Amino acid sequence: MLAIESVSVAYDRADVLQEVSLEVAPGRITCILGSNGSGKSTLIRAILGLTPARKGRILFDGSDIARLPTHAIVARGIACIPEGRRIFPKLTVKENLRLGAYRQRTYAQRMEKVFAIFPRLEERLDQLAGTMSGGEQAMVSIGRGLMSEPKLLLIDEPSLGLSPLLVKENFAVIRRANGMGITVLLVEQNVRQTLAIAHAGYVLSQGKVVASGSAAELAQNAEVHQAYFG
Repeated sequence: MLAIESVSVAYDRADVLQEVSLEVAPGRITCILGSNGSGKSTLIRAILGLTPARKGRILFDGSDIARLPTHAIVARGIACIPEGRRIFPKLTVKENLRLGAYRQRTYAQRMEKVFAIFPRLEERLDQLAGTMSGGEQAMVSIGRGLMSEPKLLLIDEPSLGLSPLLVKENFAVIRRANGMGITVLLVEQNVRQTLAIAHAGYVLSQGKVVASGSAAELAQNAEVHQAYFG
């Protein structure tokens, strides 16, 4: 579904990503692991066209999107769940979800599909999103992303700043969405939780891919194990 081929991205002439290549298979959870400063969020920005690639190709469904504006990339079927969820706390659940379908004239049918994944949101439609638990807010954030009916869902650092219990809830939400057929590219530094739900992944370090394989292979990789598990 997504193929990144020898992509380099620079800020002020300094390469943050260097010749990065990876693939995301349809219907699966593919993870990008790495510590702070490894280039994970820059990769998300490059896919979305927010920080254009200096070189390389980004193929989505076989077409190069590397030079397209962000709105055109979203229209092709890519949605992003940003770091920190970024819901609108003073809007209701329903209003947050409707914003995810801003490109569409109708949204009721799309909302029903979201409720099939997250039935709790249907029960809380008129509740202010800011009054919900962290796990429920994660449902709102992912549900809002799904309102555009994306083919690919990019999720950036869902565990950032959360307690272990909320992290567990967040990852359960991601697994549930994938179980309904949503392809996910998950960017994270919480290795244990990520490899528990991912099918395959890549490890970024200083802007380069240093390891790749199935989740099981990465969990057993000596370099990954030493860097992340001690």
